[in-house]
Amino acid sequence: MTQKFTVLFDLDGTLVDTAPDLMLAHNHVMKKFGYPTKSLDELKNTVGQGAGAMIGRSIWSQAKKELTSINEKVKNEMTDEFISYYGNNILNESTLMPGVKDFLNWCKKENISMAVCTNKTEHLAVDLLKKIGIYDYFEYVAGYNTFDYCKPDPRHITTIIEILDGSINKSIMIGDSESDANAAKAAEIPMILLEDGYTEKKIDEIYHNHLIKDFVGIEKIVSKYL
Repeated sequence: MTQKFTVLFDLDGTLVDTAPDLMLAHNHVMKKFGYPTKSLDELKNTVGQGAGAMIGRSIWSQAKKELTSINEKVKNEMTDEFISYYGNNILNESTLMPGVKDFLNWCKKENISMAVCTNKTEHLAVDLLKKIGIYDYFEYVAGYNTFDYCKPDPRHITTIIEILDGSINKSIMIGDSESDANAAKAAEIPMILLEDGYTEKKIDEIYHNHLIKDFVGIEKIVSKYL
């Protein structure tokens, strides 16, 4: 049997613009625990590593100002609160990136295997994909807690490909940050990078083979690899 081509997608900032709802949940937690809130642009830079890292970076910036250390117990309580609040408000303002639905339909027509590789908690990723109406396109969804490792560890990518009976030589990653790019580079697969991603890095600091504004017309890039 011929191996199918595999497309791996990041979720936040790639398939879905989740920043508005992440900001609401983040700032809810910050207010509740007495920390400063963040703007949308400030928050985008902290999304790619998962909820714990996002909360950690927010309270670390305040701890540095006050010359104090982070209380891990409080950080964990804040992270739990974030996941709980966000889980109940996961699709208030989040929207699909332009062209996503058309590209997913094209992949399906071309018999391409599709999977999500995200540093979002798995149950939240699945819930969001279902509520926004694209869950059924994917053969597998792996969050930061699905395996014992996550991006930028390349095994987050390679394990998914193995589960799908795919091949490293017939796979590509689509993402918006250095977590996606570093994992793709280490896994030795091509990387399609979205501009204006959830990262503080500049485009020329992030590994990529192709740069796109959104998913409109991305079929022309992927078809070259088929």
